[in-house]
Amino acid sequence: MTQEEFSSKLLSYHNHLSYFAYTLTNNREKAKDLIQDTYLKALSNSDKYAVDTNLKAWVYTIMKHIFINNYRRSVNEKIRLENSEDTILLNLKRKSEFALPESKLVLNDIRQSISRLRSDQRIPFEMLTEGYKYIEIADEMNISIGTVKSRIFITRRKLKESLKDYKS
Repeated sequence: MTQEEFSSKLLSYHNHLSYFAYTLTNNREKAKDLIQDTYLKALSNSDKYAVDTNLKAWVYTIMKHIFINNYRRSVNEKIRLENSEDTILLNLKRKSEFALPESKLVLNDIRQSISRLRSDQRIPFEMLTEGYKYIEIADEMNISIGTVKSRIFITRRKLKESLKDYKS
C-alpha cells in the first residue's frame, strides 16, 4: 500500500474517529486534538501497519492509547507552577485533618476483607491497587498475565460479595 493510499483510507475513517474521540473525551475541542494526534501517529508509523489487517482497528487502538497516555499524564501532574514574582504552588493535594468515624469503620472492614483472602489472590490485587500494571505483577509473581487478570477479577468479585452491605 502506498503512502497516498494509506492516507486516503485513513481519512475515510474521519467520521468514525470523530465519534470515538468524542465518546472518549466528552469535549469537542479535545476530540479534535485527539484526532489530530491520532492522524499524526498513524502517518508517522504507517510503515508498522501490516497491510492485510484491519486498518480501522489499528487506528482505533492508536487513538485509545493516545487518550490513555494523555489521561495518565494529566493525573500524574500534581503540581503546577505559576510564574510570578513569588512562585506559587497550585493544585497540591490537601489531606483533611478530620476523618469521619464511619469512614474509618468502612476502611477497617475493607482491610479485613482483603486480609482474609488467600495470598495468591490478595497479593496481585494489592499490587494493582498500589499502581503496578498487570505485566509487572505477572513478572514479579512469575505467572502469566492471564492468571493475574483472572485472580484480580475473582478477588474483586469476592470483595464485592463480602462488602455488599456497603453497596449504595
